[in-house]
Amino acid sequence: MVKKLSSSLSRGPLANFKVIEIGSFIAGPFCGQLLADLGAEVIKIEPPKSGDTMRTWGSSRTPKGDSLWWPVIGRNKKSMTLDLRSKKGQEILKKLVAESDVLLENFRPGTLNEWNLSVESLSELNKNLIIAQVSGYGQTGPYSRKPGFGSVAESISGLRDLTGYPDLPPTRVGISIGDSLAGLFATVGVLASLVAREKELGCGQIVDVAITESILAVMESIIPEYTANGAVRERSGPILPKLAPSNIYPTIDGNYVLIAANADKLFKKLARAIQKPELIEDIRYSTHLSRGENQAELDKVIENWTITKSTTEILNLMTQEGIPAGPVNDVSDVVADPHFLEREAIVQVPHEELGHITMQGAFPKLSKTPATIRWAGVKLGEHTDIILRERLGYTHAAIKSLRDDKII
Repeated sequence: MVKKLSSSLSRGPLANFKVIEIGSFIAGPFCGQLLADLGAEVIKIEPPKSGDTMRTWGSSRTPKGDSLWWPVIGRNKKSMTLDLRSKKGQEILKKLVAESDVLLENFRPGTLNEWNLSVESLSELNKNLIIAQVSGYGQTGPYSRKPGFGSVAESISGLRDLTGYPDLPPTRVGISIGDSLAGLFATVGVLASLVAREKELGCGQIVDVAITESILAVMESIIPEYTANGAVRERSGPILPKLAPSNIYPTIDGNYVLIAANADKLFKKLARAIQKPELIEDIRYSTHLSRGENQAELDKVIENWTITKSTTEILNLMTQEGIPAGPVNDVSDVVADPHFLEREAIVQVPHEELGHITMQGAFPKLSKTPATIRWAGVKLGEHTDIILRERLGYTHAAIKSLRDDKII
């Protein structure tokens, strides 16, 4: 059973830090989500009326037609509307920045300058300010001013070329992995800058995150493989080329299991488990290198065994023998998985329309100051008035004037 949020929530390790998030889509706001999960007060600045694009994204929606993506990426954040193209809106942002720890933005480089909000001027307002800038190609370089989406970054950085089957065109991973990686690296940069501010610098700094470079960072050894040996890694479908056995295999009940026994000791265990001990001494499979050379043949031998067994039978046997294996789960399997439920990797969060909404939990797990989900994404501008009143000292009349002028 999916657990509901506990009423006694940790404040989180970033509880004393204030973050201003401007921008939209995924790469920047995912960083904001992670910082908010860790306890930071994240004020999300959104355009009046329209709000963040993520409020309308996704093919699956609530009965009222609202996005089911927004409750996740907007969780734990306060929403404030502000027209940053207006002079009054810019002045309000500057007041917020002057008392904040972090400004997070993911506009195309140069946009802040056009709005009289250059990083230089903002840093002068607050020498302790950390400014995290997420963009397709980074703040410098010949591509910096080009429009950049995560999908394009995945393509230009080589990830799409490695995704899919060798005899078919490149494909998508299945999620917006480039954007999410950029959000993760932005989070790392912000956290590192907070430590550096405290321990060494005594002031803030700029965190420049490119989606392209975030993808390059996780591309394993493909660059030295090419530069040292001229080897160009290619699409390989579900297998690890020359590392066998490590593949998905069909079962008698129409599912798939992934078995990863691509080490000598593990392979010997697998050979005995599938009652093929002769494979251990077979010259085609007896060493790591020979198994890699005869990968397709070996996979067929294993498949001929798995197709006669149920998923449960196979997984129970693999666990018993100490062989890494798992089901190929779809989302219905994931939300019902007892391990995820026990660890609160899947949780229920209160939701105004649905009562509760189920989503992934807050990670990583910290023993003393855990990350938490305090609320799902809120209505557009829900905190505008209270922020203006309590943080900036605006009167009711001043707030009404801003609303009448469509600044908020």
